[in-house]
Amino acid sequence: MRLVQELSRWGKIEVMAVLPKFITKYFWGDDLTELSMAKHKRYIANTILEKGNTKAVKWLTGKVPKKELKKNLSKKMSPKSRNFWQLYF
Repeated sequence: MRLVQELSRWGKIEVMAVLPKFITKYFWGDDLTELSMAKHKRYIANTILEKGNTKAVKWLTGKVPKKELKKNLSKKMSPKSRNFWQLYF
């Protein structure tokens, strides 16, 4: 716990304040200490829209306006997911 507090103080663990624990499971291959909503909003949004559950999507739509999410849908997203979110938003 002390290490987390120290890293947080130096700005090395910004993700803990930005991404709740139930969201971090979708970023298993990423270095969570480097991931930030400010720098990686599109990547975080597209990952949650592609892999996330209802709770994760609800959290995301509370953080990012739906209009912005629709505008920034990734071409790397599966066609089925991309089509769904284009219709949903």
